[in-house]
Order: sequence, then structure tokens, then C-alpha cells
Amino acid sequence: MHGGAVTLARKFSALDFKPDLILATDMLDLSTFLSLSRRKTAHIPVVLYMHENQLTYPLPEDPSTGPMRRQGGERDLHYAFINYTSMLSATRVVFNSEYHRRSFIEALPGFLNHFPEFRETRNIQRLETNSSVLPVGLDVTELESDHTWQKREKPLILWNQRWEYDKNPEEFFQAILALSEENITFDVALCGESFQKQPKVFESATSALAERLIHCGYAERHLYRRLLWEATVTVSTALHEFFGISILEAALCETLTLVPNRLSYPEILPSEFHEHCLYNSYEELLQLLRRALTYPQSNLETASALATHIRSYDWKIVAPKYDHFLKETSQCFQ
Repeated sequence: MHGGAVTLARKFSALDFKPDLILATDMLDLSTFLSLSRRKTAHIPVVLYMHENQLTYPLPEDPSTGPMRRQGGERDLHYAFINYTSMLSATRVVFNSEYHRRSFIEALPGFLNHFPEFRETRNIQRLETNSSVLPVGLDVTELESDHTWQKREKPLILWNQRWEYDKNPEEFFQAILALSEENITFDVALCGESFQKQPKVFESATSALAERLIHCGYAERHLYRRLLWEATVTVSTALHEFFGISILEAALCETLTLVPNRLSYPEILPSEFHEHCLYNSYEELLQLLRRALTYPQSNLETASALATHIRSYDWKIVAPKYDHFLKETSQCFQ
């Protein structure tokens, strides 16, 4: 988020063509990029896509882990300021969910009032008016290419998120270990990327679940698709989710999804499935998970119906919305 803008500005300035529009992400210091390439970018509209942000991303309880470990767990507000000035520099700003957009806008007053002077809080209304939502799309054709795989006879619980603190793996393992002690029949597949510093719970929990584990670690795409189709249920206990691609991938593959009734989940899952998929407490998670494992066939009917709705996130449907938005932004700028 520091050096990238300098390098990209140099490379962009060397190009021998002028684009109709620039699409940037939140990981770019857009104001620096535009200032260093202003001779070429002065009259080019820019759309900034906010997939994440550095202001409301949750920090871990352990200050030695996570993105701010070099700051002892304290949020580096300069990164949040980069997001803020990038948004001010863009022609239009797009978030991947309304939850993400709203949480950022609502956090801005406290952030700007942190500064002793020149807070410019009037910009909050400006950014709210200038921002909108476009969801991420799914490659439905790719995921459905392996529809020949069937649900396993033995119920399978799938974890398909990053092995990091913000996904709250402690609560996930607490739940499935509790069900294991009830002698409920099930297996577990742990997918997702892991990094040098992963939550300690993975080591102890995988040891305790050794006899139930059919996969542990990063799954290459073909294997991952197979596990999506074979799984009975996938669970999220996340503390942070601005969108939820992996949850939608599981839902598309007719895997029942159990997620907390917060973050972006109530938004990306149709309201008629909230009763079956959203939980408000650890006790409700246990109840839904127990039912999913005990009556897998009845839950498959719910999962199949949910999959039909999730197809609305197909890139074939979502991409034209991007095309229309980008074309409209380009024309308005002229």
C-alpha cells in the first residue's frame, strides 16, 4: 500500500495508450498513483473497488499476530487514511456489500475526529453519496462442472476459509468437538490457506479430530470443488466478512451453509433461508449443526433450493452490471 502506487504510476506513464477508465482496488494508494501520473490520468475517470478496508478490519486479541503485529496490535491509522484519501480521489467508489459500505461510512466520524484539526467531516456525506455496491461474481460454470460428485454417505463438515484469527476458528472447533463428544457421526475437511502464523487452535484441534479428518490443508481447485459437492454442511464463525465468496461457493454446490446472523451474511443469503442458515448464538449454531448432521437428507432439500438462488451471483449475470456501471461512469466524466 506504500510502494505499489509509485511503481504502478511509473509503469502506467510508460504505456503508449490512454484507457477510457481506470479500475483500482483498495490496496492501491490511489491519490499517490494519480498525482505521480497526472499528466496522463488527469482526464481519466477512476472507479475504486473496496473489497477490504483498513479502518474496520478487526484486530486480533493476540497483538503478536495479524496485520498490525509490527505495531504491537495497534491499528496503523495511516493505512486507513490511504483508503480514505483514495476514496476522495476516485470518480466513483464501489463496495462489495452494503454491510461493508455502511460499516466504513459509520466508522469515518470517529476516525476523522481523531485528528486535532482540519477534520473535513463534510466529506463523509460526499463519500456516502458517491459510493454504491456491486457484489463479487462466481464462476458457476466451473463449480457446476463437477456436479457428478455426490454427497458423501457419512456427513461431512467443511471449513473453507483462511486459517486466520478473523475467521474465529476457536468457536468452530469448539462446536464440532462438542458434537464429537456426543458421538454424532461425521467427518471433517479443513480447507483454506494457512500462513506462517496460524491460530494455535488448529494444531490441538486437528490432533483431537485426527480420526475424523479426511482433508487438512490447502486444497487445489479440482479437489476443492469435489469437497464442496461432497460436503453436507459448511460453517462460518467469522468475526470479519465483508462479502463471503467461499460461503457462496459452498451454497452453490448444494452444501448447507451455517453462518452468524451478522456481517455480510444476512445480505448475501436470501431472507427466506435465514431461518435455516443463520444463527444468533453458539447454542443456536450447535442446534443447527446437530440437525444438519442427524438429518442430512432433509437439509439437502434446503441446500438445493438455496443453490438455485445463489446462481444470481453468476459472473454471466453480475458482469453486465459492472459493464453498465463502468460505461455510465466513463460517459458521465466526459
